[in-house]
Amino acid sequence: MAAPTAYSLIATDLDGTLLRGDDTLSDRSLAALARVAAAGARHLVVTGRPAPRVRPLLDDLGSEGLAVCGQGAQVYDAGADRLLWSVTLDRELAETALGKIEAEVGQLYAAVDQDGVDGLTLIEPGYLMPHPTLPAVRVGRRDDLWCEPISKVLLRHPDLSDDELAATARSVVGSLATVTMSGPGTVELQPCGITKATGLALAAEHLGLGPEHTIAFGDMPNDIPMFDWAAHGVAMANAHPELRSVADEITLSNEDDGIAVVLERLFPGVPQYAPKTLSIEP
Repeated sequence: MAAPTAYSLIATDLDGTLLRGDDTLSDRSLAALARVAAAGARHLVVTGRPAPRVRPLLDDLGSEGLAVCGQGAQVYDAGADRLLWSVTLDRELAETALGKIEAEVGQLYAAVDQDGVDGLTLIEPGYLMPHPTLPAVRVGRRDDLWCEPISKVLLRHPDLSDDELAATARSVVGSLATVTMSGPGTVELQPCGITKATGLALAAEHLGLGPEHTIAFGDMPNDIPMFDWAAHGVAMANAHPELRSVADEITLSNEDDGIAVVLERLFPGVPQYAPKTLSIEP
């Protein structure tokens, strides 16, 4: 399928997609996003990261628009620093889901993202953060994870691969939660029925846009619902095979400015831009 010449909404995942492995944005990617803005199109971050972990990037970009965070559980307004919409994962259901998975695979290590613009990421003993640059607070025991409303649970297993853990979780969790795999070492439980597509659809509606206006970029199976919703889905060269199999197009890797390559084709012309490299600080 050939890509149309332009879109009004550019939806990008962060990790493994827009960001390089060291959590930086290249000059070329920033220049490509400037082309999008100069053409009057909108850039929308759609990420598994919760709003507090996305805010530094949006600040560096000077963005006062919307972002879809927490795998679609949050629509964040950067300008007002508030959540326009959020849904939480019932903590009793989360505990039940964890118990069902552990009955099948043995001990898991868990973390949670708390709801809200100032929510913390809490990790229980034994859990290793897949992104060491992102801040987290270690708690003494699992019960401490449930002290405040949460948007999702993150799971790790000492032996199983992410694909194996995600498949087992889906087979036993049922309607208790939605299971996603969003990156290396990142299998997650989120509110049932919530995906990146649900959050993207809400944000797009707020902007007066629809799927026919949208091109989406991603790298992991959690991006599949977003690709299904958008008019055109572009997988990175480093993408998981499940996402590559449903993509309309495959671009270069996140390390090789794959998003910029596509945007330069769709939005020709170079606006005034002062190159710099930005990084997300913890």
